[in-house]
Amino acid sequence: MSARNPFAGLRPALEFINKEGKVLPATGQAMEDMVRPDHAEVIDRLRMGEDSFFEVLLETPNARPYVELAPVYRADKHILRYFLDGSARTFFLGDVVEGSRRTSIHVSQIGAATVFRKDTGQVNVAASRHQIILMMDKKAVSFGDGVEDLVKKAGDRFGFCDLQEDDGETEKTAGKEPRSRAPHKAHHLMARLEEELGKDLQRDAAHWLLSDGNIGKDLYMWKDIPNVLWVNKSFSREPTFQVQSKRGTKKMNLYELLADLPYSARTCAFAARSGKAAIWFVRLREQKHLDYPLMGVVKIELPNPSREGEAIPSALIDEVSAALVAERQATPHGKDARWHAHLYAIYLAEQAVKNGFISNEALKAGLKWPLITPMA
Repeated sequence: MSARNPFAGLRPALEFINKEGKVLPATGQAMEDMVRPDHAEVIDRLRMGEDSFFEVLLETPNARPYVELAPVYRADKHILRYFLDGSARTFFLGDVVEGSRRTSIHVSQIGAATVFRKDTGQVNVAASRHQIILMMDKKAVSFGDGVEDLVKKAGDRFGFCDLQEDDGETEKTAGKEPRSRAPHKAHHLMARLEEELGKDLQRDAAHWLLSDGNIGKDLYMWKDIPNVLWVNKSFSREPTFQVQSKRGTKKMNLYELLADLPYSARTCAFAARSGKAAIWFVRLREQKHLDYPLMGVVKIELPNPSREGEAIPSALIDEVSAALVAERQATPHGKDARWHAHLYAIYLAEQAVKNGFISNEALKAGLKWPLITPMA
């Protein structure tokens, strides 16, 4: 390995692992671990907690189940200015065996980026953070603490993650086997990085920040941070809703609610998490071109912790929803599994994150067992 190896900071920890235990490397080189099942959908179900039936509206004065919208384009009114997204890539390096004990070893690249769009439409990176994480079951071997100490000495660019440490989510989204937990852990750490980036962002209070994914568990983090909302392309299918109809109220499952949601329209906003957040759905694409009702729809979450259940003005929800419809990206069918729910500026934020990642080829070359060549 040369001195320019971007993973040089992990070299002492990897050499220590190789010295203290018997390493069984991944066949050939590092292998990428994928998250299964869909992480965003599972996390959405977890973070909703006991919210499976939504009957209380958190907006006023609208009570209709569907509100049609005229798209608000940037040239007419520039509402959404900042866009935040994150990404994570996890690789299995191999197993280390100590007597009858064993743990898998993984390396993840996690990152988050916020882009800012000017009135001209030009988009620049406003802030970004990247980190390389070494993962293992620390207690599965006797030298886990030593590995963690060596990674911490490598500097802020590197981090250590104990795969068996509870975080409130990973233990519910993945099994007990370390290898199955690694990509879920990486996404959990990525979400924390996104939250930190969004919370610390210096921006005009009138400029909305749009973040991809779910609101985190700590809603009070956003108590004094104005104009921030989340857009989720993959959400739980389990909730049911009570809406107003001509004959009173009607109970619908999610498929029924979204089947009648017109293009360029939103649902009413429901109270979630005991009124500390509002959720609603917006259709970005005409359903006639799609395979089933949930395609072309995004779920919107707006934190409401300071209001403690106080209703949000319908006009505000209309405005940001109409701006969202105008953000729709014309993604070719088949290019991405979620092409039908893409937002262009979020896509640019995601690309900004991935552009900061070290290539898979460099990762596989830089973290290949056995560790023979000394690091300069």
